Amino acid sequence: MSKKDYYEILGVNKNASKEEIKKAYKKLALQYHPDRNKGDKESEEKFKEVGEAYSVLSDDDKKARYDRFGHEGLRSAPGGGGFDFGGFNFGDAEAIFEQFFSGGGFGGFGSGRRSSRASSRTGSDIQIKIKLSLEEISRETVKKIRISKFVKCETCNGKGAKDSSSVRKCSSCDGKGEIRTVQRSILGQFVNVSPCHACGGQGEVILEKCPMCSGEGRIREERTVSVTIPPGVSEGQYLTLSGEGNTGKRGGSPGDLIVIIQEKEHKYFHRDRENLFYDLRISVAQAALGADVEVPVIEGKVKLKIPSGTQPGKKLLLKNKGLPVLNGYSTGDMIVRINVWIPSKLTKKGKELFEALNELNEIRPKATEKGFFEKIKDRFFD
Repeated sequence: MSKKDYYEILGVNKNASKEEIKKAYKKLALQYHPDRNKGDKESEEKFKEVGEAYSVLSDDDKKARYDRFGHEGLRSAPGGGGFDFGGFNFGDAEAIFEQFFSGGGFGGFGSGRRSSRASSRTGSDIQIKIKLSLEEISRETVKKIRISKFVKCETCNGKGAKDSSSVRKCSSCDGKGEIRTVQRSILGQFVNVSPCHACGGQGEVILEKCPMCSGEGRIREERTVSVTIPPGVSEGQYLTLSGEGNTGKRGGSPGDLIVIIQEKEHKYFHRDRENLFYDLRISVAQAALGADVEVPVIEGKVKLKIPSGTQPGKKLLLKNKGLPVLNGYSTGDMIVRINVWIPSKLTKKGKELFEALNELNEIRPKATEKGFFEKIKDRFFD
C-alpha cells in the first residue's frame, strides 16, 4: 500500500516555509491528539501520520531527499545509512507533540533537542474549552476561569526534599540526570542519551521527602486564570497561555494552558465566518406594499426598509453589521433573508379580503414570468 504524500497530510504545498509547515503541524496535532479523541483509532492514526510528516518536512536533509526521491529516498539514503520511517510509531508522534506544546512554545523545535533532564521536569499542558456567545465574539472578552493544576510546593520551594541536607547528587549519572552509551558500527560512532533511571532524570536523589508534596516539589491547587479573547474568534480555534499549565516535578518549568474556543448557538443568527444571516418573516401585505421594520443586530436593533414587491427568498444587506475579522480591521455584514408568512387559517373577513384580492389581475402571477428553475437553467445552461 503506497504511503500518502507528506505535504498533502499537512495540507501545505512544496514551497511552504518552515513556519507554515510548523503552523500546519501544530493545528493538526492538536486536532487529532488522543487526549481529545479518546478511543478513536482513526484520530490516533491521523496523529501518527502528521507526526511522521512533520518529522521529515521539518528536517532540511530529510526534506531534500524526500523532495527529490519521494518515500524511497528516506528508506535508502545515499551512503547506505537508511531512514526507514515504516517503524514510526505513536510514541514518536507523541514526543514531537510534547516538544511543541510543553513548556517553551513552538519556536524551539528543530533548533536542538532539550536535554532528557529538562524534558523529564517540564510540566504538562492543560486543555480547557470556553463557550462564547456571538455577542462575546463580537468584542474583546475577558474570561476568568477556575482550573485545577499542579503548582510549586512552597514548603520545600519545589525541591521535593524535607531540607537541604536531605538531597545528594545521584551517583549513577554523576548529577547529570542522563546516561550516555556509545555504540560503534561500520558507519561510525553513535551516542545514545537516555534519562537516568536511578534518579528519574533529576540528577539528585532525595533521602527524606517533603511531607507536603511527598517529594514531587508540587501540589495540586485550584487557581483563577484570566483569559483575554480577541474579537472574531471561531469554533475550534485556540489560544495558548504560556506557563499557565502544570508545574513540572521538582523545579521543572510549567507547561501551557490551551484554551479551545466553542460557540454557543444563537437565538437569531447563523454565522458564516464574519457574516451573519438572519431570517425575517413578513406578511403578504408587507411584501407587496413594502414596509419599515426593526431587525435585531449583535448590539441592539436597526431599521430595515422592505421594498414593495419583495419576493420570498430575497436577501437584503446590512453593511458592517456582522462580526469583526480576527486580527483584522474590517467587519462582516448581516444578510437578512426574507420569508413571506402565509396564514394557515383565515377568519371570515380575512377570507373575503383574499378572495377580493384574487380577483385583481395585478396580483396574479403572469403566465410569461419564468419560475425559479427556469431562471437557473437560463443562467447556467445558455
